[in-house]
Amino acid sequence: MSRVCEFTGKGPMTGNNVSHANNKTKRRFLPNLNDVTLTSDTLGRSFKFRISAAALRTVDHRGGLDGFMAKAKDTELSTKAQKVKKDIAKAQAEVAATA
Repeated sequence: MSRVCEFTGKGPMTGNNVSHANNKTKRRFLPNLNDVTLTSDTLGRSFKFRISAAALRTVDHRGGLDGFMAKAKDTELSTKAQKVKKDIAKAQAEVAATA
């Protein structure tokens, strides 16, 4: 399982541990990934994702999964998230057409 956020594309970064004696050794900064289940109001079902804590705060800020996917860029989303975004957009278009 890769350490990449499915919504933002955040992955591991590299840097240095710097000791008191100013010795430098390579290290990795890993993103804070969480396994979450998010529910789509439009589709009426839930989806499991592995996303960063920052992405989870953004989902809450934008009003849930549907609101986040409406504003998300396809280049940052994983293929699974892109499919969910497409399904949500399709369902919202059908609701708008019938109303």
